[in-house]
Amino acid sequence: MNQKRCNFKLLAVSGKLYAVGGQSLSSVECYNPEQDSWTFVAPLPAPLVEFSACECKEKIYVMGGYTPRDRNLNIWEYCPVSDKWANFETCGLHIRKQQMLSVEETIYIVGGCSHDLDCNKRSSQNEDMLTVQSYNVVTKQWLYLKENTSKSGLNLTCTLHNDGIYILSRDIILSTRLEHRVLLKYNIFSDRWESLRNFPTPGQNMLICSLYFPDLI
Repeated sequence: MNQKRCNFKLLAVSGKLYAVGGQSLSSVECYNPEQDSWTFVAPLPAPLVEFSACECKEKIYVMGGYTPRDRNLNIWEYCPVSDKWANFETCGLHIRKQQMLSVEETIYIVGGCSHDLDCNKRSSQNEDMLTVQSYNVVTKQWLYLKENTSKSGLNLTCTLHNDGIYILSRDIILSTRLEHRVLLKYNIFSDRWESLRNFPTPGQNMLICSLYFPDLI
């Protein structure tokens, strides 16, 4: 890359990689594997921290976190074809430190800390509670899907595989403040949790991913 960055989002869109933002950075870079080169593209509308992003329908969506001045309540959309960012929607829900995945036109927001700014609704959610929400980029509709009060929604890692979102989180026991790592599956079609075998190896800053290998036989 042309610029040093940390806490950025690396996304694959139409055969290219995009490094979006970073700690208080607005710059975005695109990697072309055919040319083996990084180039700057249109920057974010503002620098962000504690945000997240994902690819959906060959566009990039960024939401949550903080700008240098305030909460970021905007959902930003980037079109690689036009190389432009647009303010896709402004919402009444502030979220940070979340993970984002997409299936067709639906973005799934996993974990993080969310705060509903509507005074007629609950003001905030437990900051250490695992939640799954969805946002449809066509209808612009939010759905609060599932929560698990005994699992942590912070510092988790997740990936999409077949019919579910696989989440590596932590178990929280409030009476003793003990924590241990757990592997969960959220089925996006049945809206159910499934506990899988505990992750075998302890560690820090771990990531899980899903790989699809071509059938060469």
